[in-house]
Order: sequence, then C-alpha cells, then structure tokens
Amino acid sequence: MKAIVTVVGKDQVGIIAGVCNTLAAENINVLDISQTVMQGFFTMMMMVDLSQCQTPFDQLDAALKHFGESRGLSIRVQREDIFDAMHKI
Repeated sequence: MKAIVTVVGKDQVGIIAGVCNTLAAENINVLDISQTVMQGFFTMMMMVDLSQCQTPFDQLDAALKHFGESRGLSIRVQREDIFDAMHKI
C-alpha cells in the first residue's frame, strides 16, 4: 500500500532528515518527494511505500504527528486511495 505524507511548518534545520528517520524506523520506503520553502515556510509532499511496515496505520499517523508537534510542524499521512478519492473533481 502507498500513502501520501504532507509536512508544513516554519522552515528549520533537519525537517527532511527527521521525517525520513521516523519513516525508516518503521521500514517505510520513500518513493517520491517534493519540497520547497515559500517565504520562510517549509512544505513537503512524499509518496511512501507501506508494504513492509508492520506498524498499524493509526499508530504510524500518531508517531508522525508526535514528531511534527515536537518541531512545530503539521504532518499528515493519508492512504493513497483515500487521498485520490478526496482530490477528484
């Protein structure tokens, strides 16, 4: 299963490393990544592969949110199928 991870917050050192380390600890592979800084705010979207992850999705979501809150970031993870359904016209 694939998922979309979004990260938004004030730019700071180590955001990408911290998110990727959190994902790697759960055996999650990053398939694609796009990030930018707009007027001091960091934004990132990632497509990740959850097929090797043994952690239940709700616990993964909580771990990412916890990391984000500790850094003043908003981090959200959505299953790819749900993300696609939400963004269809």
